This record gives sequence, C-alpha cells and structure tokens, in this order.
Amino acid sequence: MAKLSVRDLSLAGKRVFIRVDFNVPLTNGGQEITSDKRIRASLPTIQYCLEQGAGVVLASHLGRPKGKPNAEMSLAPIAVRLAELLKRPVTMAPDCVGASVEKLLPGPGEVLLLENLRFHAEEEANDAGFSKQLAALCDLYVNDAFGSAHRAHASTEGMVAFCTQAAAGLLMDKELEYLGKATTNPDRPCIAIIGGAKVSDKIEVIVNLLKVCDRVLIGGAMAYTFLRALGQPTGKSLVEEDKIQLAKDLMAEAGPKLMLPTDHAVSEKFEANAPFQVVNTIPDGTMALDIGPATLAAYVAEVNAAKTIIWNGPMGVFEMPPFDVGTMSLARAVAASSAISIVGGGDSEKAIKTAGLSDQISHVSTGGGASLEFLSGIELPGVAALTDK
Repeated sequence: MAKLSVRDLSLAGKRVFIRVDFNVPLTNGGQEITSDKRIRASLPTIQYCLEQGAGVVLASHLGRPKGKPNAEMSLAPIAVRLAELLKRPVTMAPDCVGASVEKLLPGPGEVLLLENLRFHAEEEANDAGFSKQLAALCDLYVNDAFGSAHRAHASTEGMVAFCTQAAAGLLMDKELEYLGKATTNPDRPCIAIIGGAKVSDKIEVIVNLLKVCDRVLIGGAMAYTFLRALGQPTGKSLVEEDKIQLAKDLMAEAGPKLMLPTDHAVSEKFEANAPFQVVNTIPDGTMALDIGPATLAAYVAEVNAAKTIIWNGPMGVFEMPPFDVGTMSLARAVAASSAISIVGGGDSEKAIKTAGLSDQISHVSTGGGASLEFLSGIELPGVAALTDK
C-alpha cells in the first residue's frame, strides 16, 4: 500500500496540481458556504506545498451540475474563503481547462483555484483528452481528496497517467495510514462495530472485516435480518427478507466472531420520545429501535479489551431520543478507550460529533463511500493510480 507522499516530492519551483475536496454545502443560490470543514481539512497540504516553494493549482468538483456550467455550483465563494484562511490571494479561474486557464498559471507561492471540474462531462467520463488537458497545467500531481478516491474520474485517476509523479496529500496520507494498518496488520484484539439500516449496504465490509478482526459487533436495524435468520421473532423491525439466507451464511462462516444484540429497546411507534420497553424477545406489533443495556454492556466490554476499534454505522435510531442511548454510550466508550480508534464517515461520524468526542478518536475518516469501499477490501482507483514508493 506504500504510495508516494507529498513529503517525498521535490517541490521547489514546481507547479503542483492538488485534487482537493471542496464539495462544501452552499446556500443562498450558491453564494454562501454553510460549513468550511472540507476547505480547512485541505490547508495543511496546500500550505506545505507553498512553503516548499511550489505554485499551486487546486481542483475540485462541487455538487452534480451534470456536465454543464451552473452558477449555483461555482467554486467562486470558495476562492474567497480560501484566501481568508490562507491569508494570501487566491486567483479564481473562469474554467478548469483551456487557454483562459493557462494564462493564469501560478508561479512559486501563488494559488490558482480551477472552476468546478464537473462543469465538463469529460470529468466523470474519465476522458483521456480532458485528463491530458488537466495534466498540462502542472509538473506534479497530488491527491488529497480521499472522499473522491473511490471514483475513477479524470482528476482522480485519468490525468495521473500524464504526470511524472503522483503523490498522496497529507490528509490522504493519514487516511491510508490508519485504514491500511487497521485492515492489514492491526494491533490486537481488533474489533469492528458495524451498524446501520441494511445488511446489503455492508455485506462486503462485514465479510472483509471478519477476515481481519477478532470480533465483529452488529447493531442498528441490520441486526434484525440476522436475528430473523436465527429464527427469532422481529416484530415490525426492519428486516431485509431477501438477505436472510445471506445472513445465515455469514453467521455460519463467522461463528462466535460475530456478536448480535441479545436485548432491545422496542416501541410501537417510530417517533422521538415514544414509550418503549426493554425486551429479550421482540413482541409482535413493536419494532426494535436501539440495542438494550445487556447488549451495550457486552459491547462496551469488547471495546475496553480492544487495541484497535473500527466503527461504521450507528446502533439504533440515534437521531431520535431515547433511541440514541446505545450509539452515544458506545461512542463514549470508544472515545475513552486507549485503543487506536477509526470512525468511518457518515452516521458514525455524526454521532461522534453530536457527542462532542471527535477530538478523542484517533482517526475520523473524511470519506463515507470511500472508507466503506476501503474497509470492504476494494482497491480505490484514486489510490491505485498514485506512484508507489
């Protein structure tokens, strides 16, 4: 997995193309940024390249403009915010390729932000001609957009073939370091906590992590497909009928490695503050909306004994009290643990953030879909394309 890092590149006097993830939420017709988290996440790599004497060309997609320019998805507001954060001018290009862009190419210490890559359909089509045009803007390529690394697009994979060297940015580096170690050579015991609504979304993750982990703890609505496969009643709980046989096969293969909830918080209604009871067997007419206290205690014991913890997906309907208890209690246990803890994007990240525990986790992944594919053992095109060390 050892790929070149931006730290391995000789940057002085070079022009560096950095693929960043500036796909930020905008409001007011695309004029106002509501969260600059992704812009801030890219700053260490940008600043490092500038300090080393490089000129920086930044490129990102934003939204889904369907291959045509759309003023509401322009990166212009991002150029303004980035200039404030970097405390230096950022030139906004009128496009991402062509003569108008080539006239603006940055010298050492200068920053150029290209317009939305997806204003060209060739970006998502991974078109070779478009890839070549992007590569013509730089001497060296750096990918710092882990969240887009599972897509084989022109800016994440195609253009790399036309660049002399392609390296991981500091953010990408960190993702590869943590996720790579956890899925190949983790400190043991290594446990995975897998939650969420559907088994079908996480089959490959469960299969792959069963090979690596000493225990896989299942929570969330997907648990009820497994319990149905064991012949247990599940009431009105969410069950994927067409995945029951698959759940049986997974359990047969996993044996005692796979842990399932033994008690449940159930309610007749799917709504916040609905009356609930804790049961071992789910009664007809009720649905399980969270793990129960005995399950939580068993899962916390596994967390406390672990040296590596991989977490992807909540234990219940964590957006809705009182069914957030399992997820939030487990989040606190993971945060308090001395183990290496990796939280994989999406709802798990939201839960950790809601609990105010983000800074107590070893690594919170920046890529929901990308981290899921990585944990599934799938090679990411944007990572595979980088130069080997």
